[in-house]
Amino acid sequence: MIRTLVTGANGQVGSEIRYLAAEYPKFDFIFTDYKELDITDEAAVLKFFSAHQIDYCINCAAYTKVDKAEFEVVNAHKVNVKGIKNLAVACQQYQVPLIHLSSDYVYHSDQNTPLKEDDATEPKSVYARTKLEGELLAQSIHPRCTIVRTSWVYSSFGKNFVKTMLRLGQERQQLQVVYDQIGAPTYARPLAKAILSMIKKIAAAKVSASKASGIFHYSNEGVTSWYDFARAIFELEDMKIDVLPIETKDYPTPALRPHFSLLDKTKIKTTFNIEIPHWRDSLKACLQALKVEV
Repeated sequence: MIRTLVTGANGQVGSEIRYLAAEYPKFDFIFTDYKELDITDEAAVLKFFSAHQIDYCINCAAYTKVDKAEFEVVNAHKVNVKGIKNLAVACQQYQVPLIHLSSDYVYHSDQNTPLKEDDATEPKSVYARTKLEGELLAQSIHPRCTIVRTSWVYSSFGKNFVKTMLRLGQERQQLQVVYDQIGAPTYARPLAKAILSMIKKIAAAKVSASKASGIFHYSNEGVTSWYDFARAIFELEDMKIDVLPIETKDYPTPALRPHFSLLDKTKIKTTFNIEIPHWRDSLKACLQALKVEV
């Protein structure tokens, strides 16, 4: 059995791993959220690792309120930096490989070609800066740390863009959505499957510890804008909503978003032999899941 700790298990990716657990009989999952394990408490984290024989740790815990982070700097730093530092220290001490989820927001340049893992980072929001600082700390503390940067995450669980669009589509006949932010949506379920596949291959020695460590990108295949993503949601749901394209400057937010954050997934696909679905196929699957599961 592969005993796997999942922190932040009530978030989107953590909830998807919990949903998929029955499909992975070789995994013995320990699901925790802040009530069961406060990752910002160093002593509590070390005590938890001491009490449980853990083989792998997947950190899905994060402060993800991008705009609120501009005003809640201490809270964002506490979770995204101190929390991951505590996990990295415990994982290093108990020799547990750590898989940590991060964000495309760490990039914020004028680049207009798919971003690779070694491209320069340039975070321009509190959220982005804390995510990058957490990554760097974790890697400096623990050599067996795998960072998975992802983008535009949505799920049938939790709050996200897809569910917001569906709700607003019931309330309004017309919506304005930005068209000049380009990237790829990520359905949390195939992301969860990819992470579990990575662990299986590391555990079976199909991928070496050295190759499995470092930074990897994962998002659904394809490219789109928030505007086109919204249109696709309404099209697939047969909702007659007039979606108007607007520029980012016409929808100001406290935190700056990158205009282009399309991730190059070559490294994760070749290293772990992972197939990634197209964003429209994943969107269809999530919309179906929303009808059946939630």
